[in-house]
Amino acid sequence: MAVYEQIGKSYDLTRRADPEIAARLAVHLQVKSDFSYLDIGCGTGNYTLALAKHGGVWHGVDQSKQMIDAATNKSNAVLWQVAEAEALPYANGTFSGVLCTLAIHHFAALTPVFKEVYRVLAAGYFVLFTATPEQMSKYWLVEYFPEAIHKYAENMPSLEKVRYALNEAGFNSVSIEPYSISENLQDLFLYSGKYRPEIYLDENVRAGISTFALLASANEITTGCQRLAADINTGHITEIVNKYKNNQEDYLFLVAN
Repeated sequence: MAVYEQIGKSYDLTRRADPEIAARLAVHLQVKSDFSYLDIGCGTGNYTLALAKHGGVWHGVDQSKQMIDAATNKSNAVLWQVAEAEALPYANGTFSGVLCTLAIHHFAALTPVFKEVYRVLAAGYFVLFTATPEQMSKYWLVEYFPEAIHKYAENMPSLEKVRYALNEAGFNSVSIEPYSISENLQDLFLYSGKYRPEIYLDENVRAGISTFALLASANEITTGCQRLAADINTGHITEIVNKYKNNQEDYLFLVAN
């Protein structure tokens, strides 16, 4: 996740824990006050801190020193550490729950990470919040930024691969809760502008989204934003958004135990 060294400086301008997503994560983790929990790929700690308000002793790890420095500056209520997800600096059975939000596409391979999670988990749940390539192919953003979305989808493990890696690591059951973007979503990640297309014209918003910050070419961003702005102005954007309506929700909560 060292890629985030590049976008860490402006990340928190547009990225914050969404209360609805944080509440669902807390429910899936079944957070209890006397137990210890871990957030892997925690970034600047937005969801770690939101979950810590629900109780428990929280730890957060990220490969990016810049992200961990930003998290540390926010709060010392969580025990932050720079570490690789493939080599977690904790003893076997340390935690009663592990969290990973919007980060699995940054891992070189899933099985080694999931095996480490399994090792440090005493009991309880491993909860992931992610998207699948199939879901991403249905985002209307494909209309304006096809190369960037295609590259991102290529990096994103399929649901089948995630399930396989979880089974390989020792998790024996995985449940799924689909998630659809809400109109007042507060965390401006990739498809947060599903109902607010104008946010993608904001350079700060794009800077906090790895797809734009790291995968999209300058030319594609310029061209895509010009087309998007024109379609917003004419109202043609409504037609585009409707064209991509589907019954597959936009993201998933995966709960393994």
